[in-house]
Amino acid sequence: MPALSDVLTALDTLWPPERAEDWDAVGTVCGDPSDHVDRVLIAVDPVQEIADEAVELGAQLLLTHHPLYLRGTTTVAADTFKGRVVHTLIRNGIALQVAHTNADRADPGVSDALAGALGLRITGPLVPDPDDPAGRRGLGRICELDQPLTVAEFAAYAAARLPATAQGVRAAGDPDRPVRTVAVCGGSGDSLFPAVRAAGVDAYLTADLRHHPASEAREQSPLALVDAAHWATEWPWCEQAATQLDALSDRHGWDLRVHVSHRVTDPWSAHAAADPARPSSTTPHRGAARAPSEVTPGAPN
Repeated sequence: MPALSDVLTALDTLWPPERAEDWDAVGTVCGDPSDHVDRVLIAVDPVQEIADEAVELGAQLLLTHHPLYLRGTTTVAADTFKGRVVHTLIRNGIALQVAHTNADRADPGVSDALAGALGLRITGPLVPDPDDPAGRRGLGRICELDQPLTVAEFAAYAAARLPATAQGVRAAGDPDRPVRTVAVCGGSGDSLFPAVRAAGVDAYLTADLRHHPASEAREQSPLALVDAAHWATEWPWCEQAATQLDALSDRHGWDLRVHVSHRVTDPWSAHAAADPARPSSTTPHRGAARAPSEVTPGAPN
């Protein structure tokens, strides 16, 4: 069995920590470098449910995409959520390693896995890494569909190909507009709207789209927006990472047993959608204005 230090060194070749954003917190959260590893669990979120799964599995290393401590802390007390995770892992001899924005910018990275899950053909990065002379690394990916789909069809297609969540997939734009080129970004992607517009794609699939950035993007161009759950857009990376770690294990003769968690850690657990075609006496219709008699004096219009 390899030492934890050897495995972590190898992981740093896949996702170099120096390529993480300045605000990020990647690398080793806990773990004794001299311990040995023969079983690894890969997941998106370092939450208690995943820590417990690592214990049940008998893993010595938990690799997650999201950091446990993104900002500074003064305690790892076990009566706090994050402290309890740390205590669970240390008590059971499990190391925690994080690959976050360094995995986003990698080649292959999080957005490559997302494009692969959607069966899209990648033509290049959305935001190229200025330190990459080959121009293959960076944030997001620009992709092409093998056959054009309408916006509505592409949203349904994405919903069928990505892991199921309570949110599902929602779309903004003309449902009948054809989609041939797509930009994708795993995780929260509304900060990349300028690059998406510059790319001239037909649609942008990402997660966590907020009202104002989405509204402004729609007003500035006919770009269609496809918004999926954050967890669902990043989970495909877990399977990609497992394949990469399997290859490293074979290369070094480690015989690691690598597992991907299939537990849904998306925080949303239910979805209730109203029928937009069904009129309601209390719901304004798109484009409708209130009659003058309905305006309350002194209230904002």
